[in-house]
Amino acid sequence: MTTDWHLDPGLLEQYETGVLGPSRIMAVEAHLLACAGCRALIPADDAWLADSWSAVYDDIHAPRVGSIQRLLTRAGLPEHRFRLLTATPTLRWSWVLATAAVLMLAVAAARVGADSSVPIAQAFLVLAPILPVIAVSGAYGPPADPMHEITGTTPAAGPALVLWRAVSVIGVAVLMATVAAVLLPGPGWYAAAWLLPALLLCTGTLALATVLSLPVAAGILGGLWITGVLAAASDERAVASMFGPTAQLAYLVSAVLAAAVLILRRRRFDLGENR
Repeated sequence: MTTDWHLDPGLLEQYETGVLGPSRIMAVEAHLLACAGCRALIPADDAWLADSWSAVYDDIHAPRVGSIQRLLTRAGLPEHRFRLLTATPTLRWSWVLATAAVLMLAVAAARVGADSSVPIAQAFLVLAPILPVIAVSGAYGPPADPMHEITGTTPAAGPALVLWRAVSVIGVAVLMATVAAVLLPGPGWYAAAWLLPALLLCTGTLALATVLSLPVAAGILGGLWITGVLAAASDERAVASMFGPTAQLAYLVSAVLAAAVLILRRRRFDLGENR
C-alpha cells in the first residue's frame, strides 16, 4: 500500500479489533508506517504505551539473573558484590585469566612439591597464600582490564576488592584443581591443597575485617601464617604436615566458617570496608 490509498473506517475497525488475517495486518501496518494521516486515526493508549516501553527498556537493560547468582544470593552474597565481580565481559575475561594463572601456580607447586627439598617446600608454604592474590591483581590490572582506571575511582576499590576477586577465583580454582588432580604428579590432592591456605587467608581477612580494619586483619592472619611456617621450618615432618590431609581439612573448614561469618556480618563490612 502507498500513501495514495488510505484506510477506510471499516478496515480500521477490523484492524483495531484484531479480526484481520496476518497478511492483511502486515499490509495495513506497512501503510501506517508511511502515512501519518492514517496513523492519526488509530486511538493511542498513552498509559499502555508507557508501560510497554518501560517493560522493553527493563528487559534490555536489566541484567539477567543466572542460576549461579541466584544460588550465591540465597547463600547471602549481596547482589552488588556479584555485579562488581562480573560487571562487564572484560571483567569476565579477566576472571578467566586470573583463574588460569592461579591454576598454573597450583600445577607448578604440585610438580615442584612432588620431588622438592625441604627449603623449596618451605618457600612455597610461605608464598602459598600470596601468589594467587598477586595473580588475581595482575589479571585485573592494566593492560588486561581497560576498566581499571574507572574501578580505581570507586569507593569499593582497594585491597578489599582484590580479596573479593581472589576469593571468587581461588574458590573455583580449588574445585577445578581437585577435579584435575588425577592428571597431576605427586599426591593427587596436592595442587588443590596448595590453594586452600590462600582461600583461607582471603576469606579470613575479609571476615576479620568486619571487626578490625582491613590492613590490621591482613597483617594478623599473614603474620600467623608466616610464624607457623617458620616454627615448622626446623622439622621436615612438621613442614610436610602443613600440607597433610588433617591440615587441609582444617584449612577448608576454617575457610567455610570464615565465609559464614562474612555472610552474617556483610553489612558491617560494607559500612567499614574503606577504613
